[in-house]
Amino acid sequence: MSEKRSQFPLPLSSVTGGNTRKPAAPAPVATPQTATQNARENSQAQPPGGRGTPVPAPGAAKPAQPQQTLARSELAATEAPRRAMAARVARQGVKDAQVLGALETVPRHLFVEPGMLAQAYADISLPIGHNQTISQPYIVARMIELLKENGQPLRRVLEIGTGCGYQAAVLSCVAQEVYSIERIKPLHELAKANLRPLRIANLRLQHGDGMLGLPQAAPFDGIIVAAAGLEVPRALLEQMAIGARLVAPVGAQVQHLQRITRIGKAEWTGEPLEVCHFVPLRPGVA
Repeated sequence: MSEKRSQFPLPLSSVTGGNTRKPAAPAPVATPQTATQNARENSQAQPPGGRGTPVPAPGAAKPAQPQQTLARSELAATEAPRRAMAARVARQGVKDAQVLGALETVPRHLFVEPGMLAQAYADISLPIGHNQTISQPYIVARMIELLKENGQPLRRVLEIGTGCGYQAAVLSCVAQEVYSIERIKPLHELAKANLRPLRIANLRLQHGDGMLGLPQAAPFDGIIVAAAGLEVPRALLEQMAIGARLVAPVGAQVQHLQRITRIGKAEWTGEPLEVCHFVPLRPGVA
């Protein structure tokens, strides 16, 4: 598509029209209400086993005395469904081998509610409380792949909307440093509890207003926004490094994934991609 350039700030609403790329196979992310329905109606995934072994952070040393260790045999019980999930996502169009490998590595069942373990490896979103969801595996992989398509390694990445912590764990397998912000305090605590057994050394969680970003850790090579607004907050655009990419859902009733690239001090390009459906992006903390 033709490239659009705007002076700062670049509202994402300015790139939603025009030459929008028609998605080959839209993969909407369910709202909390439809996620609950999905959980009831989808039971095709294999029930996962119990807790698994730790997922080592790339290039990071393991703590000398970890507080909690996961049984290696129990992680092996979910190896087949994790591989099947990654293979399904590959058939849906995700090609990045590192991203697919991360899906195979991170035990998604650790991040879903106990009553929904049978759906942990299905390609559906699931409710995690507070009107929020864990995104479907495809959309997690797709958004991360979009950050990596320029072929450059991801050094420092910011995630807006930690939720239950699953996407942050997947990001930690493909980026050197990951920072994740959650505005809802109980979800921030849930993510910490979910991630603790994995002992991921290159991941930092923050409770705060994601629309403000994390200026003390900026600039970032990539930013992922896991909630939909009508435009990208100015603070997030300012915290992108030159050449960095930001991937976010944009829109109200109809949402599209958008990818923004910073090409200069006050220049960004934007491209709209496939249809999606996320919970709303909200300011403040709760």
